[in-house]
Amino acid sequence: MSDVSDVSDVHESAHAHCQSLQEALLRFRRRGLRDVADWGGQLAALLPVGGRLLAAGNGGSAAQAQHLTAELVGRYRQERPAYSAIALHADTSSVTAIGNDYGFDQVFARQVAAHGRPGDVLLLLSTSGRSQNLLTAAETGRAAGLRVWALTGPTPNPLARAAHEVVAVQAESTATVQEAHLVAVHLLCESFDAARARHRTPGAAGSALEAAGARRERPL
Repeated sequence: MSDVSDVSDVHESAHAHCQSLQEALLRFRRRGLRDVADWGGQLAALLPVGGRLLAAGNGGSAAQAQHLTAELVGRYRQERPAYSAIALHADTSSVTAIGNDYGFDQVFARQVAAHGRPGDVLLLLSTSGRSQNLLTAAETGRAAGLRVWALTGPTPNPLARAAHEVVAVQAESTATVQEAHLVAVHLLCESFDAARARHRTPGAAGSALEAAGARRERPL
């Protein structure tokens, strides 16, 4: 009898988890979908002419940030040029050296100062919105002239206040927030590709123009 009860409890817990995600996604569709689509459009105007996306997070949010940059450097669905996107946590030598020499709060900020240029985008992902290394990165990015975006859990939170723009997933569970963030990452990629396709000059001349823009020398 206890085995049957245990299976029932697991099933009920799984159902509750899915219900929580469904409700979070419904709120996201109402309040965040347009903002994510707008982010995709902004990146479509920035990356093909030599701009760069920097992304960072901790733990599961680090995985989400790296997922996004991989889709932009590689491809999401359709063949297209590679674009400059860097997951700041993925350079383990830099992260450990900076953490050792300057402290963990500086592991992203130091890289933002190194790689970011005015007009670039810094996307910071956090379920809590309270990680100090992300807050320090946001401050450094703003001071360097980057556009700072935050993908967070429930607001209000410090990271949302530190960013120029925020998309917040309103859910109590950290797991639910991270799952919704993955949806947001994929929708950002879809919006980027759709906006890029709309704004490209038709024909081979447009492709050559885009390629030339992507090779443009970045300002010092």
